[in-house]
Amino acid sequence: MSTPASAVTRRQILAALGVGAGAAAIASCSRSSSGDGRIRLAMFHAPESKLNPLTNDGSKLVRWSCAESLTTLNADGDAQELLATAWKREGETTWRLTLREGVTFHDGTALSAENAAAALTFAATAAKPPRVLDGVKLTAKADGKDLLLTTAAPDPLLPQRLSSPQLVILSPAAYPGSADGAIDPVGHGTGAFILKQANGSSGATLERNDTYWGTKATAPGIDVTYVPDGAARANALRTDTADIVEAVPIAQVGNIDKNLLHEIATPRTSTLYLNTRSDPFADPALRAAARNAVDPAALIKTVFEGHADLPVGLLGPAVPWAAELRAWKKETYPGATGAAATGKVPGATTAGTVPAGTAITLASYTDRPELGEMVPLLAQQLEAAGFKVTQDVREYNQIESEALAGKFHAVLVSRSTVLDSGDAVAYMTADFSSSGSYSMSGLHDETVDAAISKAGAAEPGDERRKAIMAAEQAILVTGAAIPLAHERVIQGEAAGVTGAERDPNERALITSTTTVKK
Repeated sequence: MSTPASAVTRRQILAALGVGAGAAAIASCSRSSSGDGRIRLAMFHAPESKLNPLTNDGSKLVRWSCAESLTTLNADGDAQELLATAWKREGETTWRLTLREGVTFHDGTALSAENAAAALTFAATAAKPPRVLDGVKLTAKADGKDLLLTTAAPDPLLPQRLSSPQLVILSPAAYPGSADGAIDPVGHGTGAFILKQANGSSGATLERNDTYWGTKATAPGIDVTYVPDGAARANALRTDTADIVEAVPIAQVGNIDKNLLHEIATPRTSTLYLNTRSDPFADPALRAAARNAVDPAALIKTVFEGHADLPVGLLGPAVPWAAELRAWKKETYPGATGAAATGKVPGATTAGTVPAGTAITLASYTDRPELGEMVPLLAQQLEAAGFKVTQDVREYNQIESEALAGKFHAVLVSRSTVLDSGDAVAYMTADFSSSGSYSMSGLHDETVDAAISKAGAAEPGDERRKAIMAAEQAILVTGAAIPLAHERVIQGEAAGVTGAERDPNERALITSTTTVKK
């Protein structure tokens, strides 16, 4: 079995090796510090789908400020105006939106209700619609200058859904004539920067939009390089061959000037899912025993090297309103001295004694290295409580189907708790409702189902937030999920960079006010 020392050693080895290919990619398209003001951006992932905005690639278009949605979200997850300046509900299933006047696409076409409706219709009727529209039957049409949106069922969250990067509005010329054709975002956005070139898996080039409807960008352009190798991204920051670097690995932090690094709390939580379908974790008392056995502080110190937050619930500090609506506020939830074990969580089950020889299989995946490194340490903690643990760590695509089918007793995953709409209900529904599509715990609990349904029907704002936190408590007291760490991401910014966004939801990055001065 691995030990904490071996996990750290592995990180140290990774920090020392693997710079070559990625560093070459950075060097091949970086400029010297010539003071031209262009922003050199090193991104973690290359596009998955040729910058198709209906996929996860939509976030890149938004982070570059080249494409925009109808709405955006504030820190609390409330919808704010962007290409739409106002919206109101007409009846239970129809929304009327007023579009911003004076907006033109990068190809010179004016934004109108007709082409906004066409863009949303293409998304809603695509062979694989955007994830944010799961379960939403959306229709869109123009009504004079207004945009009318209708859903099959009442959807109080529609303005928030419209903020998704997967629903950016592009020029009519971007969309193919057939539903299975490719969307072309090059030169077809509305944002402060114009996407001029998309160079496959190597990078992209953007230029300032001098006719932008909003504040004109200070920087003349952006040079994007995709650098999946973490050591190479860190090296680019150290050697001043990149101005902004996504996702600096924890293993590299000690080798970089701390003034160049900025930690951002994310809505992603490392969570241990316990299989409630069968023994031993069909027994709530044994789920509580596992909850009390974990030591999240030790996991965070060893695996994350301190660069994560103690788990206070399913929703962490990146959801700023959550703590004040929670009975135990910001106290750590699991562990022998945690809020659940010390009677501060209403309804939490008391831990039982683990019968001798209770065997469990603990699974996780290597796609997120920190999870694979947590498994042996977590196994030690569970074994100290009396469980006999077998570890099974593979690539994610090799374990997902088995985990969803209940083949493991416990599964360690990393989950974003507020998905595309900036709202936690979709995550809770998928993971913890009786009909959930991502139910690794196999939970079937009437109280949880009712709490999630109530949250889903609530209007955005205080009412919905209170309902979401009631659902979080209902889920946690079942013991089906044990939060272990609220994850952070480390963003690198070279000396002379100002105005880069540090967005927990990884939507905003470069804006009109982002500048580089050398």
